[in-house]
Amino acid sequence: MRVLHVVTLHTPTNDFGGPTRVALNLCKGLRRKGADARIATLGDKFTGPLPTEVEGVPSFVHQARHVLPAFEVSGITSPALLRQARRMVKSADVVHVHLMRDLITLPFALIALEANVPLVVQTHGMIDPTEKLFAKAVDVLGMKRVLRRADAILHLTRMERDGVQAVVPGTPLRTFHRLVNGVTPQDARPPRGDRPPTVLYLARVQKRKRPEDFVNAMPTVLAHYPDARFVLAGPDTGDLTGPMRKLAADLGVSGSLECVGALGHDEVLERLRAADVYVLPSVVEPFAVSILEAMSVGLPVVVARTGGLSPDVEAAGAGRVTDSVPDADNGPLVGRAVLELLDPAANEQASLAARQLVNDRFSIDAVVDTLLDVYAGVMAPGGAVHGS
Repeated sequence: MRVLHVVTLHTPTNDFGGPTRVALNLCKGLRRKGADARIATLGDKFTGPLPTEVEGVPSFVHQARHVLPAFEVSGITSPALLRQARRMVKSADVVHVHLMRDLITLPFALIALEANVPLVVQTHGMIDPTEKLFAKAVDVLGMKRVLRRADAILHLTRMERDGVQAVVPGTPLRTFHRLVNGVTPQDARPPRGDRPPTVLYLARVQKRKRPEDFVNAMPTVLAHYPDARFVLAGPDTGDLTGPMRKLAADLGVSGSLECVGALGHDEVLERLRAADVYVLPSVVEPFAVSILEAMSVGLPVVVARTGGLSPDVEAAGAGRVTDSVPDADNGPLVGRAVLELLDPAANEQASLAARQLVNDRFSIDAVVDTLLDVYAGVMAPGGAVHGS
């Protein structure tokens, strides 16, 4: 089976976050099961030649052209990649598009429809109703057509499914399938030993992920663990690292905060293994791969109750779930949750539960088995299959 995955952007430090990581994880899992899975994407911030494979996955990577800079990742494209798109689509048995309102994934999806190649789209929480004029124009020009005609639409949560459906009111979409994110199980992190406790934020540093709650949690934790270290890691997509440093200085805790910027995937795993608690304060977080990766090494997590993975974390005892709310200082809530998990017994218990949760429910092999069933359905005579 030949499968072409299309995702908007790949950089050396995974600036695009979840969608690219999901595409890579799925392709690696598919290849282990014998499928010829490849990725088409844009590349940016490479200092040398663009890669022809990413983490062992053959990849068609073309230089990103920032034709509409005001729209950031939605405004990048590559005429050279689009010129090859039809040939690439027609050589595939299934085209799997990690869909957003942009100038790469949407054109690939439309080309797949035109070429009558089975089309699977995965929206990653990025497609929902909007009042932005550019996005509304994109919906009229192509997005609604893709959603109506895709052979399968993959969603993570009921909220995501409802948001996609709301983009095409009056047309019931009957090809939804739930596909959770999955990660490769990892070796457990080593015991802390005598080193100071380390609390880690590792995700894009952007407003909706609320890094300020991470920083605001510091005084609560430092009052009990004065030598604790707080690491703020991840690409800064909102010019927030400077304000986070200032906030730490205003709180008198800047000496305990380390801002390390964007990291490659191997460095991500190293940081996760060297930490004691992972914190992602985002109030709106559909299904963060970073949470799964943290739990895969046995790192307990602190997450907001409104996150897509929070019910699983709470039920398994893999961390702590806070009642964080938008537009409020949730730092003390986060800080108290971190304190609970820095207790050695509680940390060990949550660590074991976290790894077990990933192994039982979110391993990439189990997710790929579900995906292969979806592919078989869309490739069968009759095409689109009704899902759940």
